Amino acid sequence: MDGPESSARRTPLRTADVARETGYSLQQVRDLERLGVIPPAARSSNGYRSYAPIHLHALRAYRGLAGALGPVEARRVLAKLPTRTAAEAASAINGAHVRLARERDEALRALKALEAIAAEADAAGFEQEGAGAGDAMTITELAGALGVRPSTLRFWEQEGLVAPERVTSLRARRYGLPAIRAARIVAALRAAGYGIPAVRDTLTSLHRLDGLEEARRVLRRRLDQIAVRTVALLAAGADLAAVITAVRPPVNPCP
Repeated sequence: MDGPESSARRTPLRTADVARETGYSLQQVRDLERLGVIPPAARSSNGYRSYAPIHLHALRAYRGLAGALGPVEARRVLAKLPTRTAAEAASAINGAHVRLARERDEALRALKALEAIAAEADAAGFEQEGAGAGDAMTITELAGALGVRPSTLRFWEQEGLVAPERVTSLRARRYGLPAIRAARIVAALRAAGYGIPAVRDTLTSLHRLDGLEEARRVLRRRLDQIAVRTVALLAAGADLAAVITAVRPPVNPCP
């Protein structure tokens, strides 16, 4: 009785053999060949496709890359591998690992920023208890409390990050508790290294995601998804190496 890898050792392989070994349908195997994900199959004298073990490696590599980068990007990467040198092909795969690591770092930085925001929100909550009109601050007072210049607060206002009230005939700025809280959040994010566009996106997300807890849940789910994608890429490692070295000599380490 054939074992799970028996057909992988036989050449040539039929389309049905390749489909059975990789879990793809017959049509998917043909479609992925057409898209350049796997090398073109040889044709027998009667016109039937004839595959080799490298096609199994390519299809398994595609599954891992698709799980890590998405099917469109996976197809693009695999289709270009045969035209690249071994160094270029290895660099392309390493770029996928770098991309996932960068996404993870960004999510972790966002979580750290949320903790700073939460601390500011808690402080604002304490101050709001029993607050009245006398709890508002002038631009000079708020700038001093945050350790920034008044011109910085005016810039944040121009960027739509903080919205003070306007009072008196001179239209002087007056910062109530909501504006003070927003300014503190902006200051926390800027201190964490966020640029103005990222600060604006974060503030928008907080409103859209119904507050800090929902934002935390979204970021934690994102970290879980990145972990799954990273494992998929790692699982594809041996098959990707086989594809890279199939038509090239292996890269020898430096002596």
